[in-house]
Amino acid sequence: MKTSSLGDVIHNLPVVSDIRRHFPDAAVDWCVEENFAAIPRLHPAVGEIIPVAIRRWRKKLFQAQTWREFGAFGRQMQAHNYDAVIDTQGLLKSAWLARRARGPLSGYAADSAREPVASRFYERHFSVPTSEHAVVRNRLLVAAALGYAIEGGPDYGIAPPAAQFDWLPEQPFVVFLTATSRDDKLWPESHWVELGRQLGALGYIAILPAGSAPERERAAHLAAAIPEAIAAPPMNIPQLAALLGSARAAVGVDTGLSHLAVALKTPTVALYTATDPGLTGVLGSGFFRNLGGKAQIPTVSAVLDELQAALS
Repeated sequence: MKTSSLGDVIHNLPVVSDIRRHFPDAAVDWCVEENFAAIPRLHPAVGEIIPVAIRRWRKKLFQAQTWREFGAFGRQMQAHNYDAVIDTQGLLKSAWLARRARGPLSGYAADSAREPVASRFYERHFSVPTSEHAVVRNRLLVAAALGYAIEGGPDYGIAPPAAQFDWLPEQPFVVFLTATSRDDKLWPESHWVELGRQLGALGYIAILPAGSAPERERAAHLAAAIPEAIAAPPMNIPQLAALLGSARAAVGVDTGLSHLAVALKTPTVALYTATDPGLTGVLGSGFFRNLGGKAQIPTVSAVLDELQAALS
């Protein structure tokens, strides 16, 4: 059980790889918010995806269709007798949903859960140090619940799906992930433009994907100021994974797509301006760097230095 958000769901992928490494015949199902279901589908060891729509349902709580969908969700959760049900989210919401599955339920102890009250729903509780990175915490919890020890760095277990983009030139490119959920997490537009121009001088073009209409407008504005840069058309998660997987590198703000780039082993420089990356920054087995932090804005030269090390 790991329902949201995008970055959190990506952080949980190594759990599946760990389980299959220790139990090669294990069947692993995953309950996830419908908007993020494409992420666990990228992992070949994930079996059934059980989508949940809490974010949408609570906006239409008094509609009959909402309760029909919730009933169908409950039936899907109870379709199997599981040997283990594990809530790695650690929230009251996720614990309440996990109770609908048939099988012994494990989760964080009160001293480890993001919402301590969630631990009251679990039959088995495990204390996991809150000082560890989110990826490590997920792995430690599931390892404790299933009785093995984690080994080595995180293996996200995913590969970019095959995709062809007729708008993408053959020239090597770097993906700029400029959009995030809060304005204080944005990197200055002038920095993006300067970075794009300097990468262009090195022979790389910038590709700027974006989701919502305001994000696409901003990406188009930036692309117009960067020679040869391209504001990508709207893409779904598998298409974004394909784009990131074929990039020479990615530069991204505090957003789930930066974590996806690292999971795909694309060299990634993550930029933090309003949050501390210590416990939730990008983490992987390839080249990655976390720059900046709370009230710290990474410089263009610092980003370029890291990129040149990755691109070389």
